Amino acid sequence: MIASLPKQQRDVQKLFLLKNTFALRSRTWERLKFEIEYALQKGTTANSFLIQADRTALIDPPGESFSEIFLETLEQLVELKAIDLVVLGHINPNRVKTLIQLLERAPQIEVLCSTPAAKQLPQLFEKEEFTAEVNIRAVKRGDILDLGQGHRLEFCPIPTPKWPDGMATYDPATQILFTDKLFGAHVCGDQVWDEGWKVYESDRRYYYDSLMATQARQVDAALDRFESFEIKGYAPGHGPLVRYGLTPLTQSYREWNRVQSTQMLSAAVIYASAYGNTATMAQAIGRGIAKAGVTVESINCEFASTEEIKSVLEKTSGFIFGSPTLGGHAPTPVQTALGTALSIASKEQLVGVFGSYGWSGEAVDIIANKLRDAGYLFGFEPLSVKFTPDAAMLQKCEELGTDFGQALKKGLKQKTKAARQPATNVEQAVGRIIGSLCVVTAKRESASSAMLASWVSQATFDPPGLTVAVAKDRAIESLLFPGDTFVLNILAEGKYIPLMKHFLKPFGPGEDRFEGVESAEAEDGTPILSDGLAYLECRVEQRMECGDHWVVYSVVEAGDLLDADGKAALHYRQTGTHY
Repeated sequence: MIASLPKQQRDVQKLFLLKNTFALRSRTWERLKFEIEYALQKGTTANSFLIQADRTALIDPPGESFSEIFLETLEQLVELKAIDLVVLGHINPNRVKTLIQLLERAPQIEVLCSTPAAKQLPQLFEKEEFTAEVNIRAVKRGDILDLGQGHRLEFCPIPTPKWPDGMATYDPATQILFTDKLFGAHVCGDQVWDEGWKVYESDRRYYYDSLMATQARQVDAALDRFESFEIKGYAPGHGPLVRYGLTPLTQSYREWNRVQSTQMLSAAVIYASAYGNTATMAQAIGRGIAKAGVTVESINCEFASTEEIKSVLEKTSGFIFGSPTLGGHAPTPVQTALGTALSIASKEQLVGVFGSYGWSGEAVDIIANKLRDAGYLFGFEPLSVKFTPDAAMLQKCEELGTDFGQALKKGLKQKTKAARQPATNVEQAVGRIIGSLCVVTAKRESASSAMLASWVSQATFDPPGLTVAVAKDRAIESLLFPGDTFVLNILAEGKYIPLMKHFLKPFGPGEDRFEGVESAEAEDGTPILSDGLAYLECRVEQRMECGDHWVVYSVVEAGDLLDADGKAALHYRQTGTHY
């Protein structure tokens, strides 16, 4: 069972796990904020943990969305003034607001966190006008805190560009590693551990692709550090706890990291973020680049050294700068990183600029003009977003990233074109496999997309089902996860040319794919092409990774013939190496 909590309801599930250890799982079906990893809309859990030994430790309190109900539930387990310390896997303004409410009621609490977090916490307290004296202790790798009764917390910093203050915590008494952001998934339900773990495979992969793929090098370093622990379970910040699928999930992270780190081309996304909005855009752009089969190096220049930035820029084929606007300018770390890029980066490298702002957005233009004056070629037009990006804007950012990655690959293909050999007999034979010419249309909230498809096949009779092969770099790929719906529009022989030409043309990021096309709407708002032969309304059940494509299996829920006398258009190819 994955979910029983009614939608739009929030609660805190409290459970005994193992020796002296409890889980408090703050649950909701609501999207807490527009972040790319929440796009599947399966709700989420914010996992916190309480260890009650000779001393009592609270690990990772949730954000302010759950503050009131979380503290009420916590008080049912322990008197707040009996809590000795709070351990923070990472900090952000939302979590700090809950922490402040806790400290107001229990000022004796000692706060343990990584060194970067310890430096930032007083600033966040000041922004919230919280002036009470707080005992903050910065811990480093290998530090151990004895709670008694066998519980000896060992701390392991795991910094990444998005979470430079990241830290995992290990307890040998239960052999649980509290991993904060690593190994999570955004699903909401009653299940605490991951029995039947395969049901979460696509959710965990999506979470990895959204958050971890652009930080593969740092994630690998964290996994290396974890090898010193004897681990029987992961306790992540989101989703079910990991025990039954621990080894497969760890191996999957290793393999996904390997794939991300060994592509022929790489690009750097260099950014700073004042309120998290620019970081969210960086995350979406990075995911788009990775979808195109290009390694992404994500660099938060507020915490990266000049030498690290130089090292990355010297080996990438392109770089993108992201910046907020503060006082009419880019923040100092961005200006310093830009100076480094202008001094060492080759003019053959493709570039891009993006950013968010509150009242003015000069920073993006300032950075773009300096890159133009230096003679760099842009992979996309500079993009500015006011305040928080919504679902449509995040889709546009992802498509910008994919276009950027494809442009890098196109440049590589042009360099190697002369060495290309004629199609082999096998490639020509594979090309003789034919399929119906179709257009797949999909919509989720304000995000919509479409693609021309011919790798379509009926897969089951009962229930009626079909498979569609979707290239990983297709924009629509992000809208085709289990639970999503789409429409398969089957094109008609003799009438398909206008629709084929329309959906074959290159669309700009965020451009309306359906402008000028006559269509109706399915029940969920997905466009149905009026000039098609037939259409099928489908719900995605499973998807399987197959080389450079995803094979999406879907169940047909409705459909109709629009031209009972027509025949399906077929797609013939001369070679099996391209469409």
